Amino acid sequence: MSQEASDAAPKPETAADLAGAVIVGIVAGQSPRVVKEAARYAKAFGAPLVVVNVDVTRFVAYEDPDGSVQTAAIDLAAVGRENEVRQITDETKAALDGCGIDWSMRWLVGDPALAMKKLADEARARVIVVGTRKQGLGESIREFFTGSVAVRLAHRQTRPVLVVPIGETLADDQDFDW
Repeated sequence: MSQEASDAAPKPETAADLAGAVIVGIVAGQSPRVVKEAARYAKAFGAPLVVVNVDVTRFVAYEDPDGSVQTAAIDLAAVGRENEVRQITDETKAALDGCGIDWSMRWLVGDPALAMKKLADEARARVIVVGTRKQGLGESIREFFTGSVAVRLAHRQTRPVLVVPIGETLADDQDFDW
């Protein structure tokens, strides 16, 4: 979407439309710095920006021959994500307002690193951009079990991975709370 068309529904992209894209993975409530930094790189490369959110509560059940994906919820009692999708969309539009580049959104499911890797392969992406995780015990526990998305991307594919610091940084002599 361009700035002028930011309220329009995104059109389906072909692989050619996405060629050489900058892919940025985001979550609801994340610092807009991550999307803005990705937009800066997309503008410098003259490449489209693809903003991605991965629903980790769903998984790919199967993929049709036409490329459409059928998903299933991990927890069948899980509530819908309408509010989260709306929040992510609104935050992205606000962050990219006036940036002057073409951008689109993709909603993926499953493991964030693997889903972004697959999209990056399809788009022949130039770079994948992600933010650091939030500090805190809850995030440390989550990362202990699931691993760092940035580290998993760096080890599972060949594209550069740009990790944008978010939140407060630690002092040089301060231990990182793993």
